Amino acid sequence: MTGPTEYETPVLIVGGGITGLSAAVFLARAGVRPILVERHPSTAILPQARAFSPRSMEIYRSLGLEGTIREHLSFLVDYPEMIGAETLTGPERFRADLLAQVRPPEGLSPTDWAMIDQDELERVIRVAADSSGADVRFGTELVSFTEEGDGVTAVVRDVAGGDEQRIRARYLIAADGNRAHIRNRLGVGADGPGVFINVVNFIFDADLSAASRERRFLLAYLDQPRPGATLSPLNEDGRWALAIPYQPEQGETPEDFTEERCAEYARLAVGLPDLEVELVSPVPEWTQKVTTTRIGAWVAQRYRSGRVFFAGDAAHVVPPSGSYGANTGIADAHNLAWKLAAVVRGQAGAGLLDTYEAERRPVAQVTMETAMQLLQDRREGSGEEATRVDDMAMIFGYRYDSPAVLADTPSPADRVEDPRTAGGRPGLRAPHLWLTRAGRRVSTVDLCAGGFTLLAGADGAAWTDAAKAVAAALDVDLAAHRIGAEYTDAENRFPGAYGVTATGASLVRPDGFVAWRARELPRQPEDELRQAMTRILARQP
Repeated sequence: MTGPTEYETPVLIVGGGITGLSAAVFLARAGVRPILVERHPSTAILPQARAFSPRSMEIYRSLGLEGTIREHLSFLVDYPEMIGAETLTGPERFRADLLAQVRPPEGLSPTDWAMIDQDELERVIRVAADSSGADVRFGTELVSFTEEGDGVTAVVRDVAGGDEQRIRARYLIAADGNRAHIRNRLGVGADGPGVFINVVNFIFDADLSAASRERRFLLAYLDQPRPGATLSPLNEDGRWALAIPYQPEQGETPEDFTEERCAEYARLAVGLPDLEVELVSPVPEWTQKVTTTRIGAWVAQRYRSGRVFFAGDAAHVVPPSGSYGANTGIADAHNLAWKLAAVVRGQAGAGLLDTYEAERRPVAQVTMETAMQLLQDRREGSGEEATRVDDMAMIFGYRYDSPAVLADTPSPADRVEDPRTAGGRPGLRAPHLWLTRAGRRVSTVDLCAGGFTLLAGADGAAWTDAAKAVAAALDVDLAAHRIGAEYTDAENRFPGAYGVTATGASLVRPDGFVAWRARELPRQPEDELRQAMTRILARQP
């Protein structure tokens, strides 16, 4: 009798949602072929998240995937409004053009929001993961894992056939969702209010054209049948999703919500007692038409346990207000993947991996707090209260403070900053500027895709030679571009946006964040750059 088949991989990813799949693409594109296992037979079958931020789209743009993603946008691109009211037919408490208020102003980003259902986006990213060389295995569940010396040994099982396989990995990414089985197994707790709303969900078909009054809304916060109910369109043909809070602490159970009761709740939410309502299954082959979810908020106390890293909902859970959840998970994967790749490829010291928690956990904390405030405002407040958060700061202005960032000025107390005035300080996302070369327009964001990138001023020719020498000496990917010479900066915005002179330079990490800058050309640019890279990569001098 033979034992399970054995495989080896630098990185094992557990979880095939948007965080895990994104991590697989990022790693594969960085030259590290991961194995991903997911117990479900396919990617998501329900929309879940429906709006992906311009920052997420910048990340996917760096992989050349933006065009493909935009080919799969949903009908919601034409449904920009958010409504607050007692019922859909009743007087509005507020109405806001949500997309107009969160859309980045001209000049802040080369891209925009993508209104795409998460199930559709996951299919796109899975194809990209496969084509990039990642070993993606759906229908495969994690049975057990142990950390042994220089790696992790996992046993996984084919869900359909029961065959077991053994996988030896140097590192494991736990992207296994909000139940966080791996994190809990490792004894790592979470801080935050926990679960505070239990929700019954169901999908129904009904003609709401009269009740909608030609309003094109993507979400309605309603007081009926219970405060906190939310109604959203699933397609343009009269299919809707209604979510209603219920209270198990008062003895309510999901079984109390029969199809007849849910149909009546739909009528109450719309405000039409004679409305014809037909409940439908969320998946054609399912007989169950009513499901439940939990809304809560927490952040893992640690983002790492030995060689295991937590990402996405396994590391943090936030309320759905603000569309932060999935987008934060994508940013987790983006931050972690380049660091793992650098360590696996021998380009960085293991200490670089400690900066993942140092950078991402504070971002999750402020994101959770902001989403909690938004949830309260949108359920209870007016339109002004419901949109008072500075979305541009939340999307583009969160800051990293860690040894992988060499700050040159004291960091403000706030974790997020206004990206329109931050001036390219280390720890912040590299600012977007439109440049031209040979008649073609290109963003600085596009120039910083891939490895490390040195953006030098028009008179910083010495930086090009310095970058080549440092790249060779440290065996790292380091590109250099002169802004104002190699690339035309018609309005000479680069110095102000990046906080350097015409002879200075800004070093941008593979995840698009400024790691270091020299405001002007030092006497020994090669030595300065080498020292900066050595420190950022946690290498021995």
